[in-house]
Amino acid sequence: MRNPRIYEPQPLATGQTLLLSEDGANHVGRVLRMQAGQPLRLFNGDGNDYHAEIVEAGKKQVQVRINKAEALANESPLAIHLGQVISRGERMEFVIQKAVELGVTQITPLFSERCGVKLQGDRLDKKVGQWQKIATSACEQCGRAKVPTVNEVAILNDWVQAPFDGHSLTLSPYAKGGIASLSKASAARLLIGPEGGFSDEEVALASQAGFTDVLLGPRVLRTETAALAAISALQLSLGDLG
Repeated sequence: MRNPRIYEPQPLATGQTLLLSEDGANHVGRVLRMQAGQPLRLFNGDGNDYHAEIVEAGKKQVQVRINKAEALANESPLAIHLGQVISRGERMEFVIQKAVELGVTQITPLFSERCGVKLQGDRLDKKVGQWQKIATSACEQCGRAKVPTVNEVAILNDWVQAPFDGHSLTLSPYAKGGIASLSKASAARLLIGPEGGFSDEEVALASQAGFTDVLLGPRVLRTETAALAAISALQLSLGDLG
C-alpha cells in the first residue's frame, strides 16, 4: 500500500507528535486499518507535505510523529477563480472536485436568474461546507498541498462587479477569439452559467464589468463540461498543463 495522504487541519512541524483529527483518525484507523510503524503523509494547506509515522493506532485515536517536512511546488503559476452558477444534483460536486484537480485556487458558487437550485439558510451553509470537504478530498488525491477555498454563495450580479486584477472571462459561441489568444497574466476569473444560460441582462452586466467573451469551440457543452474544458484550456495556454 502506498503511503496514504491525509488532510490534517492543525499546525504541523518536524519532530511533532500529535493526535489526528476525528476524520483523519477514522480514515487511518477504521477505513485503512493502519498499524503502528506504518508511514503516511499529512498536509494542512500551508504548501508542505509532512512525512509521518504512526506511533499508536486505534479505532478512535491515532497518534503520529512527523519526521520530515517537504515543500511542494505543484501549484499553477495562473491563479484561477471559478465563478460557477450552482447546478443540480451531483454536477456541482463533480465540477468542484475536477476543478481542484486542474488547479483552480478558489471557487465561488453563484445564484443567477436561471439557476435551477433553490437553497437558503442552514441548508445552503451545509452545502457550502460539503463542497469545501470535496475540495479538500480532491487535494488529498491529486497531491496539492494548498487547499482552494470554496467561498460563500454570491449573487452573479455582485460577483462580476467585484474588483479583479487579471483576465475576466466568460464563454460565448459568438466570441471572435479563443483562450489561446489571451495575453499572459498571473490571474484569471472564469464565469460559468447554468444549463439555461445567462439572461440578456446578465450578459450585458458582465460585459460592462469588463468580462471578455471567449470561444471554447464549435460544440455546445453542458455547464460542468464547459467549466472543466475552459479551465484546462486556461492552464494549457497560461498555466502549467502540457
